[in-house]
Amino acid sequence: MELKVPEIGESIFEALLVKWHQNDGASISKDDLLCELETDKITLELHAETNGVLSVSVPEGTMVKVGEVIAVLKESEESVIPEAQPVSEAPAAESVAQQSTAAPVTVAPKEVLAAEPAVGETTATKPLPPIAPPVPEQAPSSDQDDRITRQPLTPIRRRIAERLVAARQQTAMLTTFNEVDLSRMQALRAKHQETFRQRHGVKLGLMSFFVKAVVEALREYPLVNARLEEDAIVQQHFYDIGIAISAEKGLVVPVLRDADRLHFAEIEQAIIDYAEKIQSNRLGVADLKGGTFTITNGGVFGSLLSTPLLNPPQCAVLGMHTIQQRPVVRDDEIVIRPMMYLALSYDHRLLDGREAVGFLKRVCAYVEEPEEMLLEF
Repeated sequence: MELKVPEIGESIFEALLVKWHQNDGASISKDDLLCELETDKITLELHAETNGVLSVSVPEGTMVKVGEVIAVLKESEESVIPEAQPVSEAPAAESVAQQSTAAPVTVAPKEVLAAEPAVGETTATKPLPPIAPPVPEQAPSSDQDDRITRQPLTPIRRRIAERLVAARQQTAMLTTFNEVDLSRMQALRAKHQETFRQRHGVKLGLMSFFVKAVVEALREYPLVNARLEEDAIVQQHFYDIGIAISAEKGLVVPVLRDADRLHFAEIEQAIIDYAEKIQSNRLGVADLKGGTFTITNGGVFGSLLSTPLLNPPQCAVLGMHTIQQRPVVRDDEIVIRPMMYLALSYDHRLLDGREAVGFLKRVCAYVEEPEEMLLEF
């Protein structure tokens, strides 16, 4: 049985064979994990569909095409047949005959080759000195190579690079900034955290508030939820919100489908589920496909302020950042509040500053006044 690279998803034509979990020639049982394939979107595990003996034809670290044969899984009955063939006398006799006839043929050229250098010893010794100098010349280059390590880009890293360059070259990206006071949100979370956790089994985090705030702001500014397709503006009357999650192999953006219909607990649980899928390499192409708007949180790494890059064909992305206790003026008094900078990058071909700034201000307003959003504990 041939083990082929399966059809993984739309627009995926190749993958990196990351690792073989079974050795060449190993006895395999059905459902055993055979290998891992990594694409620009997901990591895929291939399992055995039957029992047999594994014959690997493609080594680790090789880029393979969809449909390419990377190994053969021989059934146990087939593996016994080649062992029985040498028992017959005919092949044994043929092998003996081949050895007896091959012996004089191989010896003759060796004797001739040995005789040639013996005839002219001076000609054999003269070429040796010029061969010696290149040996020390290679030493400096090897020392330099020890200080440099090269490794090929993984499909995920290569795809990220391509999309980042495309975002710069194919869009007119601008970024607008604002800051938000999280006092009321944090007070609300602290007040209801224990009840929320007992009722739903998950913590009430920041991201669910921002997802809700973004959805409400998108309703008021529908053009931010649109995309540019050639010479047409495509309005999207649904809210599939991408949540950027950092993984070991790169940044991935799973999508919360119909986020406007999700409760706070459902949003928090969905994010947890996606994180677990990423850790266990179970994230599928369907989890990443589409999306009308993206939220990324550089604050988990301590970023105070950044410029998030667009995720084409989406026309906007919201960047969250770290929370800092900062002095601000409230009611003509200086007070200390938990503040966060927000950044909205947008495609100026589709959005003007009025829409972009207005949208970001509405997000800030909903976050600062979370009571305006429906909390379904």
